[in-house]
Amino acid sequence: MDNNVRAELIKILASGNSIPETYKDIIFPTINKEYELSYAGKMRAEDVLSCNDGVYSMPLQIEKSFKTDESEWNNIICFGDNLQLLKTINENVDPIIKDKVKGKVKLIYIDPPFATEDEFKNKDGAKAYNDKVKGADFIEFMRRRLILAKEILADDGSIFVHLDMKMSNYIKIILDEVFGKNNLLNEIIWHFRTYQGQTDKYYPRKHNVIYWYKKKNNPTFKLDYDDDYEDTVDAERWRKYVVNGNEIRGNKFPKSDSRFKGYYDRFVKENGRKPNKDDIIMKINGYVVDDVWVDINAVDPKDKIEKTGYPTQKPEQLLRRIIETTTEKGDLIFDFFGGSGTTSAVAEKLGRRWITCDLGKLSYYTIQKRIINIGKSKDLFDPTKKYNKNPSNFITCQLGLYDLNSVINLPWEQYVEFVSDLFEIKLKKNKVNGIEFDGTKNLEPTLIWDFNKYKDVIIDENYINNLNLNLANKYEGNIYIVAPANCFDFIEDYYEINNNRYYFLKIPYQIIRELHKVPFKKILQPNSKNNVNSIDESIGFHFIKQPTVKSEVTKKDNELLISLKEFKSYYYKDEDGKILKNFETLSAMFVDYDYHEPFIIDDVFFADEFKKESDNLVIKVNTKKIGKKIMLIYVDIYGNEFKEIIQLGGK
Repeated sequence: MDNNVRAELIKILASGNSIPETYKDIIFPTINKEYELSYAGKMRAEDVLSCNDGVYSMPLQIEKSFKTDESEWNNIICFGDNLQLLKTINENVDPIIKDKVKGKVKLIYIDPPFATEDEFKNKDGAKAYNDKVKGADFIEFMRRRLILAKEILADDGSIFVHLDMKMSNYIKIILDEVFGKNNLLNEIIWHFRTYQGQTDKYYPRKHNVIYWYKKKNNPTFKLDYDDDYEDTVDAERWRKYVVNGNEIRGNKFPKSDSRFKGYYDRFVKENGRKPNKDDIIMKINGYVVDDVWVDINAVDPKDKIEKTGYPTQKPEQLLRRIIETTTEKGDLIFDFFGGSGTTSAVAEKLGRRWITCDLGKLSYYTIQKRIINIGKSKDLFDPTKKYNKNPSNFITCQLGLYDLNSVINLPWEQYVEFVSDLFEIKLKKNKVNGIEFDGTKNLEPTLIWDFNKYKDVIIDENYINNLNLNLANKYEGNIYIVAPANCFDFIEDYYEINNNRYYFLKIPYQIIRELHKVPFKKILQPNSKNNVNSIDESIGFHFIKQPTVKSEVTKKDNELLISLKEFKSYYYKDEDGKILKNFETLSAMFVDYDYHEPFIIDDVFFADEFKKESDNLVIKVNTKKIGKKIMLIYVDIYGNEFKEIIQLGGK
């Protein structure tokens, strides 16, 4: 900085005025960078890493554990904002992942939602969705995550970033900035065939770009070959010696061929002897796979085995090539845009450990189903066969909730105040037929369960029946019971007796400690299949506000009729402070047609798929899969769930 500039800056500061933006690069010069991308809203990397960007690490809350052996490692499916998860891993204090993930991730593959300006329409032709994050916002959205991704990679780890043509050039500059342009290993072009997307206005767009960067040291790499060995030079040269498709054995090989002598000598060196007649001296492979991949097609929409129904699903063979050639068995793979779960499924089949994350409930349940049922999926190396193995240990988690122990150890008065804030309960003692309630929620009686006083009592069917009996028809309507999740003997979220419905407000095993430290931003869930991959961020933890749901389910032959009479979430419209009306907050309904623990998603119906009939929303389903018991999970646009188990045919 020269003296004239320094004097000018002193003058500006002395006057009390703000320093103009033009001085940014002078005061904060770019170090060791040939270039960088400048745009509005760009943060310092130091602020992202230190959480001065307003987003903090959040502890993991285990929902379910699926264990098949006693191994210490559990693969992870996480529901939550991936920026928060990246910060949690980088902080390295959460007991679930402490010293197990940071600096140990060998491969990150991400397929983020592409920031296009495309406008999607629903099946009736109405405008349904515009990508919310475009341009500079998307670039910064990605940059913050890439900064943290680099931190958690092993020194010999690497990252694959999958993009389309509209943003790839911008993200390439960001990748150069974060990882260093000299750490670019490949720009891979994946050219694929599909059954859709033809146009007469321009050449069909049939490729994506995948950037591969290393962190520091060279990662594992093994050559891959395509399957087309018939037209290779080697096949043509030694065709008369080839058996079993592509093998040359010890009973017949080109003894006088100087080029083949290298393969022969290598066999002798590795085995310490000459080849016997049945020994395979060499296999003729196809051509070495380069950085243009034309041999892997998109997922066939008619493929009933691999196709999950999740939009933008990538084929397993694409991830097989990436994972198999750049990692070893036992290595840790991370995909923080989980989507349909292809990365996790392939990592599982290849014997790698894995973590995945997504902020969409549809993705969360789709990945669970894919892993639970992985034995029924295709074998990676012989698609005519099934994988036929059970999954390794894995857990499902939610992100952003603090340790329950800190809550249940509060003095009772503080605990009551805490849960009343959490579930928006108005505290005021009241009695119904001699039974004391602690307050009201939505003007209806609410009981806050004293788990310390009743340590040996479980809220089960007998308890609810006795409670209802003691009310002796003095009350009809809804009754809320608040307790830690482990105090309930119910999977569903309510129990109904005559005209009373008992709602269970389950405090999760981990819950936020500081209620108002950070302004919360809710995770928004889609209400249409067209915006499944809408990009949004959450900040902090938004309070559990279980929606009120009333429905009627009837079955006739193979037809299931679901009539939704009420769906209310207790949020306000930002613009005018009015309570959101009935059905306004419905995102989707997930269905397990033949429910046996655990819940396995069979179908999803978004809000825009329901038909309005009178005052109800109705879905008619024709399926042969309906069992004696189904489970419905209703999700509101803020990610809150309401679970309902319907008994259709005996017990």
